[in-house]
Amino acid sequence: MSRKLIEAAESASLRNRNAKFQIGDTVTVSVRIVEGDKERLQPYTGVVIARRGSGMRETFTVRRIVNNEGVERIFPLHSPNVAAIKVVRTGKVRRAKLYYLRDRVGKARRLRERRKTAILPGEETDSQTERQKPKAPQETVPAR
Repeated sequence: MSRKLIEAAESASLRNRNAKFQIGDTVTVSVRIVEGDKERLQPYTGVVIARRGSGMRETFTVRRIVNNEGVERIFPLHSPNVAAIKVVRTGKVRRAKLYYLRDRVGKARRLRERRKTAILPGEETDSQTERQKPKAPQETVPAR
């Protein structure tokens, strides 16, 4: 009984946000900052190193480097203070949590970029158009 009440209250507070980012992606999170009676958006750009929870309690951790010091911030996914989440770069990873990046320094901290391989019907890639082009007949040089 109480579980259904909790789920009903949570579903009313859930934001209709499609979380289209994954672990390893570099994202820019626009955070609402209230200073007095003014409100502004402050971008926070970094690598998503963890996601946890589900429903209303889902959070994600973003790590970035400021003055050669690692800074991590945990954002609630459905918070009203998170205005927007924009994916800047997609990372290719094989782990669910990237806590090992805390120990990395310099170029070892970088992640490979994940390539988009899905081709929608009707779209052609450069390699497909190269294959379909008819080849010009080559001139034959007579032997002497």
